[in-house]
Amino acid sequence: MGNRIPRKVYEPELGRLQGELVKLQEWVRAERQRLVVIFEGRDAAGKGSTIKRITEYLNPRVARIVALAKPDDREQGEWYFQRYVNELPAAGEIVLMDRSWYNRAGVEWVMGYCTAEEHRRFLHQCPIFERLLVEDGILLRKYWFSVSAREQERRIRARLDDPVRRWKLSAVDLESISRWDDYSRAKDEMILYTDIPEAPWSIVDSDDKRRARLNTIAHLLSTLPYHEVPPPAIRLPEIPEGTGYRRPERNPGSYVPDHASTL
Repeated sequence: MGNRIPRKVYEPELGRLQGELVKLQEWVRAERQRLVVIFEGRDAAGKGSTIKRITEYLNPRVARIVALAKPDDREQGEWYFQRYVNELPAAGEIVLMDRSWYNRAGVEWVMGYCTAEEHRRFLHQCPIFERLLVEDGILLRKYWFSVSAREQERRIRARLDDPVRRWKLSAVDLESISRWDDYSRAKDEMILYTDIPEAPWSIVDSDDKRRARLNTIAHLLSTLPYHEVPPPAIRLPEIPEGTGYRRPERNPGSYVPDHASTL
């Protein structure tokens, strides 16, 4: 993988790539494309921070993040893919999935939340489902973030000690450390069945988060035939002269207190 990429290299390149993502967004909107990007991987592998950098300058009306909670009672009685179908993009939209239908091949299977028959059916149906999406014109990209056991443990311990990030941890996340081989086996089987030509997996080495973000964004851009869409001409209008309107007296009680002045 190489040494950790220095910030003085990382930040300018991230800025350049984020500029390209804005061009991609405008192409998706203008050409009425539908783009789905799936982010999978072990807990604390860096999926969320990569999605954050991708969406930082994008229009939330065009690019949205899907991070579904566990299914409720009604959803448990649906076809497994049904609630994910509801989240697919319409024309001119980008959907970034922070975990996806692959929950069934990972955490649900390892933790015993689905049966062996449900797992087997998923591995059979998933390639069919994804071929249908691609056949209908959806641009589907799938990324697996690979992190070493030592780095995963370090990141999870860091979250335990950080009050603003501790919410990211659950009992399932903590148990994933002791089930490393089970998750490895489940991931390898998942890749075997679902790495199809129409929707291949791309593996991201994510021990270095900065490197992983740059590599993922650069790769995503390289797989799409986007081009720069000229922005519409915008002319700032002349500021009109005042009409003599007098605003009412300012009421200090209506304003947020100036906390910044106390620092």
